[in-house]
Amino acid sequence: MKISKDTVVSFHYRLWNSSEEPALELETSHGDQASLYLHGHGNILPALEDAMLGREAGDVFSVELPPEKAYGSRRENWTQRVPIKHLIGNKKPKLGQIVHISTDQGQKQATVIKVGLKNVDIDANHPLAGKNIQFDIEVLSVREATSSEIDHGHAHGPGGHQH
Repeated sequence: MKISKDTVVSFHYRLWNSSEEPALELETSHGDQASLYLHGHGNILPALEDAMLGREAGDVFSVELPPEKAYGSRRENWTQRVPIKHLIGNKKPKLGQIVHISTDQGQKQATVIKVGLKNVDIDANHPLAGKNIQFDIEVLSVREATSSEIDHGHAHGPGGHQH
C-alpha cells in the first residue's frame, strides 16, 4: 500500500542538522519505538509529508529541507522576558535549556538565554530555525486509518496518540 491521505504510516527516522560540517545527528527513533502519523492531516512538517507521499513499506530515503521548508528563518530580536511561573513543568530552568511556555496561542517552545530570580529571558525562535535539516527515513508499514483516527486527526496506538 502506498502512502496517501488517510493512511497511517509507521517509520523510523534520523534527524540531522545538515548546516553543520560534518552533519550533526540531533535525534533518532532507531533503538526506540517507531513514529506513527496520519498522512494528510498536518501531523508532521508539510515538506516531509510531501516527501512521504507515494512511498510504501520498505522504502528508505533521505530528504533535505532548507529553513523555509522546515522551521523557518531565524528572527532577530525574537527574545523576551517571561515570568518563570509561565514555564510548563519546569520551575528551575538552566541557560541553554529548551522550555515550554504557555501563551494565548497555546504551548510554545523556546530556549533559555538568561535566568533570573523570578524571570527568564527566552529566544522564541525554534531551536532549528535558520538550519538546513535532513531526515533519513525508513518506512516500516502503511495501513488504512480507522474512522476514529480520521475523526481525531491523528494516528492511535504505539508511536501515535493514545486516548
